[in-house]
Amino acid sequence: MPRTRRCSFCGYEFPQGTGIMYVRDDGSIHWFCSSKCRKNGIKLKRDPRKLKWTKYYRKEEKAT
Repeated sequence: MPRTRRCSFCGYEFPQGTGIMYVRDDGSIHWFCSSKCRKNGIKLKRDPRKLKWTKYYRKEEKAT
């Protein structure tokens, strides 16, 4: 049974064998489901709670 991973930026699950693994200098590992999530998280340094297409945004909206 293939393991699913959770995207570090948007929060959605994606199957093993896909996606991008990013390792920071401090040794922390971040998994991204697409280049869109990778660019928004690393290059553009955006907050996932402020983007409507992420799961974390929906979680914040539901709490309020």
